[in-house]
Amino acid sequence: MAFSLDINGRPVEVDVPADMPLLWVLRETVGLTGTKYGCGIAACGACTVHIDGTPTRSCSLPVEAAVGVKITTIEGIAGKPAQAVQAAWQKLDVVQCGYCQSGQVMAATALLTDNPAPSDPDIDAAMTGNVCRCATYQRIRAAIHEAAATMRA
Repeated sequence: MAFSLDINGRPVEVDVPADMPLLWVLRETVGLTGTKYGCGIAACGACTVHIDGTPTRSCSLPVEAAVGVKITTIEGIAGKPAQAVQAAWQKLDVVQCGYCQSGQVMAATALLTDNPAPSDPDIDAAMTGNVCRCATYQRIRAAIHEAAATMRA
């Protein structure tokens, strides 16, 4: 079936099965490989994208459910929160293997868009379900605080 999607602010036409997960549409059909496959059951967060600004697991979202919404991938995030998160990630050297980081950055950007001064419990709640096998959770939290401080400056 043909679907019209809004991906990173651009109209994209795809001809795929209606139940194909958005993750595979993004990676295999559209060629946006920044969004990662981790578990396939929406438990790890590696496949996180924004759907109308809300962090959403793309591995369990059928493409037919993504019609009529704004899809933003790691390749398309922009604005003050995204810039602050990306700069903090680099400054604090958050990444080890990097596999989960696109999902982590997407979740952190959404958090700071909604809450520019999050507490540790706010961060924990927003980042729950984003698994980092390298266990950089302390650096992720510190980077979110750093990004929040940058946004306030």
